[in-house]
Amino acid sequence: MKKSLNKKTRREKAKTRLSKRRRGSFRSHIRSYFLAGVLVTAPIGITFYISWLLIRWVDSKVTPLIPVAYNPETYLPFAVPGLGLIIVFVALTFIGWSTAGLLGRLWVRLSENALARMPVVRSVYGAVKQIIETILKQQSNAFREVVLFEYPRRGSWAIGFITGKTQGEVQNLTADDVVNVFLPTTPNPTSGYLLFIPRRELVILDMTVEEGIKMVVSGGIVTPPDRRPQKAQETKRVSSADGDTRTIDNDSETKDAAE
Repeated sequence: MKKSLNKKTRREKAKTRLSKRRRGSFRSHIRSYFLAGVLVTAPIGITFYISWLLIRWVDSKVTPLIPVAYNPETYLPFAVPGLGLIIVFVALTFIGWSTAGLLGRLWVRLSENALARMPVVRSVYGAVKQIIETILKQQSNAFREVVLFEYPRRGSWAIGFITGKTQGEVQNLTADDVVNVFLPTTPNPTSGYLLFIPRRELVILDMTVEEGIKMVVSGGIVTPPDRRPQKAQETKRVSSADGDTRTIDNDSETKDAAE
């Protein structure tokens, strides 16, 4: 009698343990599926949401400027999403086409001369124009190279983006060949610091600018793969010990790549 009771007890305990395992396994599967769904839908959803906010913001600023007779919303019972964005695109394209001609260039020159006579406005206009031309110029090297350098102290490394070669007074006052490096902040890479660093203290990375920006925005969570040859990956290019930092310049980088 006791043996049968013990067998029943053991069976019930085994069933209980099995049931708990199944419930735990079911919960873990549900949790993993839920997280997978979040990882898939969150980037897409956030991208669409930000795009929708941008379209609505442009529409709210541009659509009221359209005359009532030419506004499609006057004749339709609903608002046309993206109408303002389309108008901005068409307007900018038309302006670019018109300034390509002789009269357009003359008008631009007269406008720039008028702005150059305004003390405060000319400084703002000149800075904004130079920045936009640098970014949009196809043959510019701005933000096309990701570099590694020690910051803010020896032994602590940071990644930045080369924006050009240092010129003018800053270069003339320094003994080294200095490069303009933009050090972005995390998670907002649009703000940061402009550093003037000797070229010999920079290590040019193989990652693209897009990969570097993703790494900065994610706080290092998204790390691009090392595309260098296996032999180069096994060799430490830079090191820092006892406050003495060993770096490489472009000449040694070229030699290593050739070997």
